Amino acid sequence: MEYGDRYQHIPRPQYDCLLFDVDDTLYPLNSGLSKEVTNNIIEYMINKLGIKDKVTELNFQLYKDYGTTMAGLKAIGYDFDYDDFHSFVHGRLPYEILKPDPVLKSLLQSLPVRKVIFSNANEEHVANVLSRLGLEDCFDEVISFETLNPMEKTNLLDDENDVNSNGSKQRPVLRSEINVFDTETNVEVPKTPVVCKPFEAAFEHAFKMANIDPQRTLFFDDSIRNLETAKLMGLHTVLVGSSHKAKGVDYALESIHNIREALPELWESIKMTEEVCYAEAVAIETQVRA
Repeated sequence: MEYGDRYQHIPRPQYDCLLFDVDDTLYPLNSGLSKEVTNNIIEYMINKLGIKDKVTELNFQLYKDYGTTMAGLKAIGYDFDYDDFHSFVHGRLPYEILKPDPVLKSLLQSLPVRKVIFSNANEEHVANVLSRLGLEDCFDEVISFETLNPMEKTNLLDDENDVNSNGSKQRPVLRSEINVFDTETNVEVPKTPVVCKPFEAAFEHAFKMANIDPQRTLFFDDSIRNLETAKLMGLHTVLVGSSHKAKGVDYALESIHNIREALPELWESIKMTEEVCYAEAVAIETQVRA
């Protein structure tokens, strides 16, 4: 007697990985922590790099052009140590602003899907944020500044960026030669040695490092530009911090706490799998042989 038709096929969930940004995604913008980060960056630019004119505007423009102010500063010729920058910008943050989030923790733990952090921030900052939120045990892997920019790889990129097509060294770009406030669309901004979102290279590195299939991954971020690149790279995208969809956005959440309300299919696929598995188990246990 054939029993093959008796058992249902177990449906494959749509996603096998959830990819999360950290800042202003796992906690709300109105917490005030990101404002403190911005203040520290501006202070670093003034006190450490000696920038005096239009510092706030420059910080905003570099962030807009490069994804992080650090990447922009490197691109326009400022020489500084990455660890020194992170220590100054993140090392003095009032992390006590952030409080444990048991609701988000419960939501994340209820999803038996691989969860990966993908942040431009350094690993210590990511660890501090996750610890304050009580989410340190909710993620399987963390992709941070250090994993995207290992020291030996960063040095190699710096060397490569300094070489012309004819094999000779390029003259360093002088800051006085760059007008970062030029909004002409045909003006090409200098390249940065820093690998970070929203550039495709950062996503490619993340996919390789975490063995991610973008077609089966849901990406959560508060940055529209990051999400636009993510969509081009094949990821399914979720904007966090606004309920209004935009280009490159598949879902929009006012808060990360709305994940179950906006994406019930994440839990429905799990329930369906459990029901099918239970039905098959019962069928096997009640099978009678004459």
